[in-house]
Amino acid sequence: MNTATCRIHQSAMRIFADEGGTTIAISDLAREAGLSRGTIYNNLDNPSDLFSSVCDTIAAEFHSSMLRACADMADPAEKISAAMQLSIRRVHDEPHWGRFIARYAMIESRLGDFWSQMPAEELRRGLASGRFHFHRDQVASVTATAGGATFGAVSLVLDGRRTWRQAASDTAEFVLRGIGISREEAREISQRELEPLPRIELCDPA
Repeated sequence: MNTATCRIHQSAMRIFADEGGTTIAISDLAREAGLSRGTIYNNLDNPSDLFSSVCDTIAAEFHSSMLRACADMADPAEKISAAMQLSIRRVHDEPHWGRFIARYAMIESRLGDFWSQMPAEELRRGLASGRFHFHRDQVASVTATAGGATFGAVSLVLDGRRTWRQAASDTAEFVLRGIGISREEAREISQRELEPLPRIELCDPA
């Protein structure tokens, strides 16, 4: 993705996050991006596909950045906690990203597909090792609960009802306790300091 296209996608995300809908007037997009209409058309194969393309880009970047952030973590409980907390922190760090996720994650499955991948894999791994305690056939339900709790915490942060630290640690602690981690350890894991979710560069500077 070249720099202009990346700029267009970022501007489109902000407009979608603020205004809703799945289409944008080219004049509004050009104004938000600070580009000419001609540049917009030259860098979009099909403007009507922009919303779908933005969703794909956000989903791919989020998945890659989360895998990088958790790459050195061996404990499945730590990984699940980090996945929830880093998602919530990014909402604080990048409010437009958070508003986009909050607005569309429930209707665009690709934005929530991450939760059926790495967290689900870690739940199965923790269950097999005896780290977690729940029924084997409940993995999908536990994954949905963790994802839903995270999206709920996102709303608390966006609405200013909880700080990201409060929402992130509370959510992680409650989910860890629900899958069999003791109260004391769940609190300790959920209060560990984490580096912000890395931003994966998708733009080609050339």
